[in-house]
Amino acid sequence: MSSASTLTYKDAGVDIDAGEALVERIRQPVRRTLRPEVLGGLGGFGGLCRIPQGYRSPVLVAGADGVGTKLKLAIEHDAHDGVGIDLVAMCANDVIVQGAEPLFFLDYYVTPRLDVDVAARVIAGIARGCELAGAALLGGETAEHPGAHESGDYDLAGFCVGVAEEDRLIDGSGIVAGDAVIGLASSGVHSNGFSLIRKILEQRPEARAERIDGKRLIEQLLEPTRIYARSLLSLIGQVPVKGLAHITGGGLTENIPRVLPGRLGARLDRSAWPRPGIFQWIADSGVAERELHRTFNCGIGMIVIVADTAADEAVASLEASGEQAWIVGSVVEDAREGVEIA
Repeated sequence: MSSASTLTYKDAGVDIDAGEALVERIRQPVRRTLRPEVLGGLGGFGGLCRIPQGYRSPVLVAGADGVGTKLKLAIEHDAHDGVGIDLVAMCANDVIVQGAEPLFFLDYYVTPRLDVDVAARVIAGIARGCELAGAALLGGETAEHPGAHESGDYDLAGFCVGVAEEDRLIDGSGIVAGDAVIGLASSGVHSNGFSLIRKILEQRPEARAERIDGKRLIEQLLEPTRIYARSLLSLIGQVPVKGLAHITGGGLTENIPRVLPGRLGARLDRSAWPRPGIFQWIADSGVAERELHRTFNCGIGMIVIVADTAADEAVASLEASGEQAWIVGSVVEDAREGVEIA
């Protein structure tokens, strides 16, 4: 074969030079996330991190997740800056419900052709999410897979590892009937239910131009997921927390029972918290109330369960950390449907 016909990896659709350019672009945002426990820097084959000092019997808590089809809307609307925060939030919020401090995060970004500008925006968002969660962006993988996705598309996955004291893990085992259920405000839809939302938009394309609570619908839908790690760590240090539930896929009715022991359920007072207008828009688009509660967070992104006597103190702590929090219900015996919302 002559030199004129020699093939390169770039000819096949993989641009190594673009990958190296991306690494240089993201060095600074990644550096801002580093914790004292991190060893080494960006670019190694594996990330290194010590267990923080002070733990007597540390347990590592790990979680993995993605952003789902919210990415499709973000790509369609050139809104790449917030989905990295979503990615970290979906993982870090899962880790914190065990009482674990987020320690480090890794991301996986895959695209048919690497656009350095788009990837840098996404990864800057991931770094910002790590700052909010208190986790180091320890490493990750950026991969070009020509032909595996539509042109211009990309997909994301994330992996978060936290650390907790073994005898202080939060597992819900101490929850009893009469305990208070506290809801923390979400920042919007977060990162669940977007297949249903996209179905609504297919049927009502004109809705994209609507405004809700003073903001364009698309801005409302693409608002990044709230990260609760720092607020909850502060709460755990002040009040005995019995259970935590991240309200993700499955909404209020499917996630709260995951932390309730035995035959216990929860009864929520629908009037106890304000439901943002975006959820009313979803309901008005033909989604029944029951389906709304089992698909979306309906304005509550995290549930905290404490003894009834500690509820006011817990709400005060959360509000001091910048959260909106309300006592939204209580734990009950033998709830007919696990979670009753009335």
